[in-house]
Amino acid sequence: MKTLFIDFDGTICHDRFWRSLPKDENQQIQDFLFSGSNSVVVDWMKGVYTSEEINQMVANETGLNYVYLWEIFVADCKSMHVQNEILKAIQLLRNQFHIVLITGNMDCFNRFTVPSLQLQEYFDVIVNSYEEKQLKTDGNGYSFIKHCKGNINDAILIEDSEKSCEIFSNLGGRAYRVSEKDDTQKYLLGLIQ
Repeated sequence: MKTLFIDFDGTICHDRFWRSLPKDENQQIQDFLFSGSNSVVVDWMKGVYTSEEINQMVANETGLNYVYLWEIFVADCKSMHVQNEILKAIQLLRNQFHIVLITGNMDCFNRFTVPSLQLQEYFDVIVNSYEEKQLKTDGNGYSFIKHCKGNINDAILIEDSEKSCEIFSNLGGRAYRVSEKDDTQKYLLGLIQ
């Protein structure tokens, strides 16, 4: 059976952590964690930090209350949105493909997002960089090889990251790059036979 790899953030979901905070508080967090060359986020994605530790760092940096931050963070992780049309298309593809959700993500993904959205019902395997202790682009795409059933030359990736698509293509797979929000649905429907 051929393998279909599907990314999460920016591919089937566009929601962000702490999105329910007031704009100015959210901006403080974005500036601290996601701007410039801050390696904390990459370390978080590789299992160096827990979500509790990150929320404590954010509280220390911004002066915002930890419990307040944590409760919003968890609620936002649990309420991330994936369109029903995307989930239906994935469900239809399960008899054609071994479907792997492969994501550069954090511990909160497996702890809160996966169970809340019941993602295990739609994917044969869920590969999270936090559990793997490496990004999918590390080791020239080792995670793709490791989780591919069948030949990588027959595998497909749907992904928003140009670097991931390039590495996957170099391995011999076919990558569909998501650049517009509706690209994912279009690519999925195009695979249904």
